[in-house]
Amino acid sequence: MDLKRKSEKLIREWLKNSPKKALLVKGARQVGKTHAIRRVLTAEHADFFEINLIETPAAVDVLAAAQTVDDLVLGFSALSTQKLEKGKTIIFIDEVQKYKEMITKIKFLVEEGSFRYVLSGSLLGVELTNLDSAPVGYMTTVEMFPLDFEEFLQITNIDDNIISSLRSSFENRTPVMDAVNQKMLDLFTRYLIVGGMPEAVSNFADNSNLNDVMRIHRDILSQYKLDFTQYETEDKRLLLTNAYELIPAELLKQNRRYIVTDLKKGLHFERVQSTFLWLKNAGVALSVFNSTEPRIPLKLNEKSSLFKLYFADVGMLTSEYGMNTKSMLLTKNQNLNAGGIYENAIAQELYSKGFLLYYYNSNRLGELDFVIEYNNRASPIEVKSGKDYTIHSAMNNCLANSEYQMQEGFVFANCNVSQKGKVTYLPTYMVMFLQKDSEQIVLDKIEF
Repeated sequence: MDLKRKSEKLIREWLKNSPKKALLVKGARQVGKTHAIRRVLTAEHADFFEINLIETPAAVDVLAAAQTVDDLVLGFSALSTQKLEKGKTIIFIDEVQKYKEMITKIKFLVEEGSFRYVLSGSLLGVELTNLDSAPVGYMTTVEMFPLDFEEFLQITNIDDNIISSLRSSFENRTPVMDAVNQKMLDLFTRYLIVGGMPEAVSNFADNSNLNDVMRIHRDILSQYKLDFTQYETEDKRLLLTNAYELIPAELLKQNRRYIVTDLKKGLHFERVQSTFLWLKNAGVALSVFNSTEPRIPLKLNEKSSLFKLYFADVGMLTSEYGMNTKSMLLTKNQNLNAGGIYENAIAQELYSKGFLLYYYNSNRLGELDFVIEYNNRASPIEVKSGKDYTIHSAMNNCLANSEYQMQEGFVFANCNVSQKGKVTYLPTYMVMFLQKDSEQIVLDKIEF
């Protein structure tokens, strides 16, 4: 199935509105970057030349040998199997992490102006940390993630009218028709099982075979582990692999916190901090740091040595747990410890929308699964997988604390929409409607 992505809108906006900037599309391996770029350029009838630096390693030698901008332009012409037309052709360089210096050189190519440029690659969050000079002002960046739940719905019979009605229920805090709500909850369960990796979603849409989904997830996991060995020194390889493989076990704990000593007894966070940063920057894991106070700005109270780690894709997480876990999710087996799975899905959804995620823990007030900045306030979030979703003492305590100035807390559960005091209960799928606050600030003109 040919999947549409929200990021295509951003790519299209760049194509139409930013002729003096290059485009960089980044994201973890296999999230659909190349496909999205091709879809937009083809749909807009753009003249483009695509070169993959992994499939064509000789291209790296050609680009690296270039001493001037003219050399680079000549190099592209030599590599191309088609005529490159100045002022018209778009040059699409895929797997650009194989020659990361290209991102520095793009500034000079944009200034030269013969062609427009699209760059794409994985592990750029890792590679760019060592880059000498980033082309500030010369590049638009789009980050891609696995399909979110709303994107996942395109493989179902849920149309835009239903989505619009659900959004209205979210905005007005009114219940959804029971039959529709149950249908959406069931679809969200399927999302937990399949996840948002495009190949897995497309395969499931065509075949509905979970064995194929698990095989695809295993293949992607193998690629991740290969990246660990390919891009890091030998002493870090085993640590990266072990740190990543430990995430599913840590999410089975009651508080989901990642404990460094579970990797190796006596290990200190400071010695392995770069390992967790690598996993985050590579886009294969999501980090949620502790905030010592649930008040804005949350970043000011960040304690990075205390954290949770989630998989970047919830479907890959449930595949790690195995087919039995997926079956228990489908049959709503109450014996399943599903809290970490639901938390992973909520974290994944919020992260893709640009939220900075934190959690809060206090001996006096209790622990909040997540705290986000929403409507210019700190908003607590609890994720419940069972029937006792109305029990949330930590949220009650924090909402009642006038120092934190919280206006609303969200409980995501297998329920319908309702409100009680400052607590809003939402079905899990409605996380797709939470949107990050706009960062645009308009100042009034100051008269002198």
